Amino acid sequence: MIRTSKLAESVKPSATLAAGAKAKQMKATGVNVFDFSLGEPDFDTPKHIQAAAVEAMNKGHTHYTPAGGTAELKTAIAKWYGRTYGLEAKAENVIVSNGAKHSIHTVLAATVGPGDDVIIPTPYWVSYSDLVTMTGANAVLVNASMESGFKMTPAQLKAAVTPATRLLMLNSPNNPTGTVYTRAELEALADVFLANTDGTILSDEIYEQLVYGDAKATCVATLRPQLRDRTITISGASKSYAMTGWRIGWTVAPANVVKAMDNIQSQETSCPSSVSQYAMITALESPDSAKSVADMRAEFAARRELTVKLLTAMPGVKLPVPDGAFYAFFDVSAHFGKTFAGKAVTDSMSFCTALLEQAHVNLVPGAAFGAEGFVRMSFACSRANIEGGLAKLAEWLSTGK
Repeated sequence: MIRTSKLAESVKPSATLAAGAKAKQMKATGVNVFDFSLGEPDFDTPKHIQAAAVEAMNKGHTHYTPAGGTAELKTAIAKWYGRTYGLEAKAENVIVSNGAKHSIHTVLAATVGPGDDVIIPTPYWVSYSDLVTMTGANAVLVNASMESGFKMTPAQLKAAVTPATRLLMLNSPNNPTGTVYTRAELEALADVFLANTDGTILSDEIYEQLVYGDAKATCVATLRPQLRDRTITISGASKSYAMTGWRIGWTVAPANVVKAMDNIQSQETSCPSSVSQYAMITALESPDSAKSVADMRAEFAARRELTVKLLTAMPGVKLPVPDGAFYAFFDVSAHFGKTFAGKAVTDSMSFCTALLEQAHVNLVPGAAFGAEGFVRMSFACSRANIEGGLAKLAEWLSTGK
């Protein structure tokens, strides 16, 4: 047998992808599964973006591009940040990658290593800690409780900073909680960070266009003038433009970081998809995109209201209302210690396993996000699916003894 590396043995599989794969296996055998595991919009990519991809192919744009993306797309991204947030950026401050997850991996590979600390507020997206571990750096987890709205406080941040701190990873709107920090809350964190370390902020803003009610997304790099050169911004096509399979993410950062990332990426992937890059230019620049995003956001908002209404009516479920993204992250620990159809539930993993096997409802255990006692549900699916799946969840919960 071929021996695998220590790195491979130290990295856990993505919990969300594993949950989705299990549901697909059950569906393949004819089981009707209500799958709320994957954070993927159920909308098709808008037609005008699809048309741009076809046009690009017809024009022969099917070859290698520069490793960090075409000059045209990088310029379009830089201009988008200027229009949207007033953030001054040039093409030299942008690198395009194969999705935002790849962007985060390359940022970490370019900026941290053994002996470095990376501060991560929990709950956090499942890949953050493993991506940090892959670099040899140390993930420092800071518990942001439900009582705080799943928001790390300035005092918690100050306590977590050490001389080894190199990076702070922020994610607002947040996966898995849907939490959106206000600008004032982020300013308070930024001031603590600037005063106590010379480290860098990695701000994952992939859900920036999916906010509801009075919530507003904030570009962290615009909070303080000093942060312009100490912030690395991540975003991409997948969530706001329903382009998960197109694999386009990007990073906006100081030019020296972009250059280091470009060198790494040139050895890893050669380049992002050429056709996807040309489609992305249209996604960023076409007037039709604003309507497409607004329509999706309005539907997600309606699904959020339905999800909150149904979950909060269930005994033993505690749900903070999500202000962004498309997730409900709720406390089910009141049901731990119960038995469901002869199966004991003791934690979030056994809860989700029993729920899937018995009621055919697929959620992701909170332990995967650094928050035991909770489960995550994606409401990026039809209202009929939400109603049907949550009815099954409520029925199943009532059987616990």
